[in-house]
Amino acid sequence: MALCGGVGAMALPSELIVHIFSFLSDRDKLRASAVCSRWRECLFYPALWTELRLRIGGCNGSGSDETAKLEFLIRKFGSFVRELQLELAPAEGNLSPLSNDPSAARMEQPPGGQEGGPQPLSERWRDAMAAYLDQVLSVFAGIRNNRNLQKLSLFGDTFVLQQEGPLDTSNLHHVHQGDKKINEIQQLFMELLSNSRQLRWLSCSFMLGLLTPCSLACLSNPSAETLQHLSLLDHQLGPLVSPSELDRLSNLHSLALDFCDFTPELCGLLASPRRAPLHRLSLLLNGAALEFKPLEGTAMEDDWKALVRVSANLRVYLMALDVDSSELLRVLKPSLPLERLHLDSYSTLATDAALELVSQQYNKTLTHFLLLRDGPGFPDLSVNHNEDPLVLLAWRCTQLAVLVIHGYTVWSHNLVAISRLAASSLRVLTVSEESIDFDPDQSLYVEGDPVHNLVKEVSLGLGRVWRPCLDSGVVLSEPTQHFHRELRAFSTGV
Repeated sequence: MALCGGVGAMALPSELIVHIFSFLSDRDKLRASAVCSRWRECLFYPALWTELRLRIGGCNGSGSDETAKLEFLIRKFGSFVRELQLELAPAEGNLSPLSNDPSAARMEQPPGGQEGGPQPLSERWRDAMAAYLDQVLSVFAGIRNNRNLQKLSLFGDTFVLQQEGPLDTSNLHHVHQGDKKINEIQQLFMELLSNSRQLRWLSCSFMLGLLTPCSLACLSNPSAETLQHLSLLDHQLGPLVSPSELDRLSNLHSLALDFCDFTPELCGLLASPRRAPLHRLSLLLNGAALEFKPLEGTAMEDDWKALVRVSANLRVYLMALDVDSSELLRVLKPSLPLERLHLDSYSTLATDAALELVSQQYNKTLTHFLLLRDGPGFPDLSVNHNEDPLVLLAWRCTQLAVLVIHGYTVWSHNLVAISRLAASSLRVLTVSEESIDFDPDQSLYVEGDPVHNLVKEVSLGLGRVWRPCLDSGVVLSEPTQHFHRELRAFSTGV
């Protein structure tokens, strides 16, 4: 690269080089740093690394390499980065040799594993867990003293490690020095919260061995005043946010919790007029944990009414994971301002009664509805009904913008009806090809290929090109990962 008068690019002022490099992606910045020492010096200028987004994982023996890369990045930028978004995936794919059923990879069970006691971990499991602990340690060792951190988002995609259910913290104790590393991680995380001064976004989802019921108590008073979003999710049983800790966070605008931890006391605190109004509430209801965390202790109708009176713009995102419809009917309170509902199941079935309730109670607020099932067969919710419950939902919910269906039978003529009824608001209509069925008598009065005719009719109804989803894997994302990413989109910008 030559400039006028034969002056090389190396003669440019460092400030100008830094400005040029600011247009590069993080990956390209790291590649450019290998060109020469001058570029490396400019590329590690703090202004270029105010935001860091990483997804790392160790598989097939590469865990140590990934850990070394992470240590380098965090050592360089951890002390001044303002936004850190980190997704840790210790292994790609399932390491369990116990099952070949791909659908089992999405199954959740309560902590504690299967009956008969914990199963011994294989060598690959131990290697993946060791890499996970080392990576988490390197992250918090590098950011522990960062007082400028404003946004911290952590997601531990450890679910992919086990086909038989999520790994829990007890699995970490099988790793060499696992107990010691867990204690170090927890201490470093609490030290980070204590040293923070302007934290606005704190999200920690399914990070094994990181959170404890006492973690949030270490948050500094300045950060307690500035914090606007809080998301603490874990597979452990105990609540992670106590009323006294929530009371400190008076400027909270968005919150994400396990549904069973959303007690009347927490709801009452959020309804206090002394606080800033809450705008977004994301709740995860895991049916497998209801045996240990019953619904009796959750917010009641009067609690929701009090909260909505103070937070008039409150909207709720609820994911119900393998929840029986009888339990779901107890959860869906009339005053709950539900905007997004995700029903995901393996062994349970959504019922027409549940869909009827949703379409009637939330006809003015519901914008996103995901109905997913990863099990044998495709149940028909329209049996013994004059109208398909999904058609009624599309007709009644005038704000419906996203509708995703898999695992339940959707008749072609009902799909056409949905496209016509909700065309004005529906931005996304995703239905897996496996879920679509055709009336056997349709071929008698409609000429041509039924699939082609369906695509044509739905496209006309929506006013844009539409096609069924051919890959069910696109629809059936891992539930906890989907919840983490959806709540981030749901809460951002509030």
